[in-house]
Amino acid sequence: MNNQDRLALSDDILMKIEKPERYIGHEVNSIIKDKEKIDVRFAMCFPDVYEIGMSHLGIQILYDMFNSWEDVWCERVYSPWLDLDAIMREEKIPLFALESQDPIKEFDFLGITIQYEMCYTNILQVLDLSGIPINAEDRGEDCPIVIGGGPCTYNPEPLADFFDIFYIGEGETQYRHLLDLYKKCKSEGKSRKEFLRKAAKVPGMYVPRFYTVEYNQDGTIKCFTPTEEGIPATVTKEIQMDVTDTYYPMKPVVPFIKVTQDRVVLEIQRGCIRGCRFCQAGQLYRPVRERDVETLKKWAMEMLKNTGHEEISLSSLSSSDYSKLPELIDFLIEECNKKHTNISLPSLRIDAFSLDVMSKVQDVKKSSLTFAPEAGSQRLRNVINKGLTEDVILKGAALAFEGGWTRVKLYFMLGLPTETEDDIRGIAELSNKIAATFFDTVPKEKRVNGKIQIVASTSFFVPKPFTPFQWARQCTKDEFIEKAYQTRKAISEQLNQKSIKYNWHEADASVLEGVLARGDRRLCRVIRRVYEKGSFYDAWSEYYNNERWLETIEECGLSVEFYTHRERSVDEILPWDFIDCGVTKEFLKREWEKAQREEISENCKMKCQGCGAAKFGGGICFQQRHEQGLVTGGC
Repeated sequence: MNNQDRLALSDDILMKIEKPERYIGHEVNSIIKDKEKIDVRFAMCFPDVYEIGMSHLGIQILYDMFNSWEDVWCERVYSPWLDLDAIMREEKIPLFALESQDPIKEFDFLGITIQYEMCYTNILQVLDLSGIPINAEDRGEDCPIVIGGGPCTYNPEPLADFFDIFYIGEGETQYRHLLDLYKKCKSEGKSRKEFLRKAAKVPGMYVPRFYTVEYNQDGTIKCFTPTEEGIPATVTKEIQMDVTDTYYPMKPVVPFIKVTQDRVVLEIQRGCIRGCRFCQAGQLYRPVRERDVETLKKWAMEMLKNTGHEEISLSSLSSSDYSKLPELIDFLIEECNKKHTNISLPSLRIDAFSLDVMSKVQDVKKSSLTFAPEAGSQRLRNVINKGLTEDVILKGAALAFEGGWTRVKLYFMLGLPTETEDDIRGIAELSNKIAATFFDTVPKEKRVNGKIQIVASTSFFVPKPFTPFQWARQCTKDEFIEKAYQTRKAISEQLNQKSIKYNWHEADASVLEGVLARGDRRLCRVIRRVYEKGSFYDAWSEYYNNERWLETIEECGLSVEFYTHRERSVDEILPWDFIDCGVTKEFLKREWEKAQREEISENCKMKCQGCGAAKFGGGICFQQRHEQGLVTGGC
């Protein structure tokens, strides 16, 4: 039996567990290499269940990139589900990679995508089951280098004790350099620490062991400094400016079982022009970089051919803002109709063009439309810089109803900065006006089901690093719940209340997410202790234990109040201030002040706001200058 036929789990175990296909590898387009002929083995991990991890585009891109290099073999690993986790602990089976079924501890690197705060305990589960010491300082020469990437690395401090390296930014740019450095150090017999010392000087790499933090008596940060000469005081994010001539998976791995995103994903651009003040991604991924439309057409056809998927989804923070969207859509509609392939269009603004497109790509039984006003009143939408007026929302709804849609989903946030009872009531009133628009727009004889269904959902606002709201106070659990009750009561008082259904999220997890999002490295002790008490899969509400977290935070001498429920001074040193994401602190301060004055900022296409992202030398910042005949200026 050769290497790729051997399974890490026996048939007996596979028969006992739910969805054994999660663990056996061999999916279509997965890559097998001869491990005797490669120099670097890299295990790429998404610390959640297989179905979610397999839907992550970033891992698919890096998997394709690494495996395009002859000297590297990249494999995948996900968090085992609870049933297998228990068996692996009981029978002492080490966590393994899907492709080779080899233990993770035998690899050179373990790369972990850190997509959301509530997966932090799952990261410790992966390390623990792999037999890798949880704290980086306890790892010997026989352990993989543990490297983290993804959006949560923009405040890596709550995880600083557990990672050897954090890669800040987009993965296409520095991994080849980093792996070559590793190979060189290995061939010269250099120690783990010596490699990490050199890695800390590679652009975009943050190696926590070479930095120290001092705190003031009130718990705020006094200073954050490198401990050795030559280690950079600031880590600047890595960014792939040419998003057309770069890596993209033409043969993405196709799972045996249904996963969250069971389709071809075509990323049409990176970044967003909109500047919503609550949105972290909108700031982190600046400047906007569009992919060439001809390249996208070619990629779409190639990926559909190589996967057999029956649906293609256009991925972007705001698809409507892609300048060649009409041309791309026309091409896809024509080609996909021939192949009976569906087109999915998330992140569209609801206007005449978008509705026309959706009417072409959705079947006769139209699915629901999604609006994200985020706030109920125009005043609060100005505060958050949503760039969406009530008039635009109602006109969009009228066009949708004329087009035959009868179900609308509305997404709002509760607890936004400066929110009042009138703003909360605005959620109910806007929902009511949309329902009324249906009855005003669609004559009785044309109402297929006789009525409209509005589903209004509220999530609770969590301030995030590198947004203008990074200094904002977050509401307490009780305040959040009170706001949800006020919303429900206001909806029950509306004329069209029978057409409106209201959902709201759990408040407990939103508060903890706030703690982890803006926390410092003192939280490492909390995360480790909570994991040791039995917590993981915290992102799954049925397994989240809020009391355990609160009790442990208190045991560690820390408080939820400190991390979430106080407004920070703009002069306070924040745990992530050593990272340069391109957007300057001065810009974020200006936006924070404008929010408090209820002033809006125009989007990047209308007017440059001087955010600082022009320093990267391309994207929309330079496109505007070219169009305006400018050589200098801009951000």
